[in-house]
Amino acid sequence: MPARFPTPHTKFVHNGATFRLYLGDCLEVLPRLPHGCLDAIVTSPPYNLGVRYRTYDDTIPRDSYLAWTGDWIGLARTALAPAGSLFLNVGHKPTDPWTALDVAQAARPHLRLQNMIHWIKSIAIEKGAAGARVGLEEDLAVGHYKPINSKRFLHDCHEFVFHFTPEGHTPIDRRAVGVKYQDKSNIGRWQNGGDLRCRGNTWFIPYETIQSREKDRPHPATFPPRLPEMCLQLHGRERTRLVADPFMGLGSTAVACAQLGVDFIGVEMDEHYLTEAIARIRATP
Repeated sequence: MPARFPTPHTKFVHNGATFRLYLGDCLEVLPRLPHGCLDAIVTSPPYNLGVRYRTYDDTIPRDSYLAWTGDWIGLARTALAPAGSLFLNVGHKPTDPWTALDVAQAARPHLRLQNMIHWIKSIAIEKGAAGARVGLEEDLAVGHYKPINSKRFLHDCHEFVFHFTPEGHTPIDRRAVGVKYQDKSNIGRWQNGGDLRCRGNTWFIPYETIQSREKDRPHPATFPPRLPEMCLQLHGRERTRLVADPFMGLGSTAVACAQLGVDFIGVEMDEHYLTEAIARIRATP
């Protein structure tokens, strides 16, 4: 018997994938999903750092926020398949560095932390550290970061992506997001059957350059579609049939699913963001 999903606000097919999009609160939508229906969840919830969303209050007391975090993760756990993955992107700010780790702890009663990925937004590579083979003529600094003027803190150039699974034993496809060996002698030495090695847990993914934040990135907290795309490839494209994002925002995870041809469920409480997400999905080639 096919799984029965609640009636969505919007449903359509694009690039061979079915998109079910819900306007509302994930605490109300997640319990209505069939148990174990989701192969992967890739999401970035509000961080409770005072971000100015259109609808959501991002300034609730920390204890209440962490209790709410445990509530939605518990519901997500029920909807997740036994070998599923929850990729949880969480940032922080220099004056509140514990936020991401507190969120991870809130998930601990429900899921196992299988991998901790560092999403690098900006990086500086010194010419000498890169090696002569790379051929740098000078030091290289690439990516985007939000500069701060402080006598105490460094520029914040990374965020966490916590990879949670039900039991900590979910298989992953490491070479799906692998990198080529620089020293080709390692191909035979490691006997892994090809010119790709595990990328590791540091992923450099810069934002695309935009002309107007209001027009090109109207949501105050987004991640580039390349991030959820890599998460889904790591989980295993062949095992990924249905993906969800309980905090869809502008739909970066949905865009990744449109690119990969994977069915998607999204929940967003702000109708303006939902409308923007629908347009981005439909515009995905």
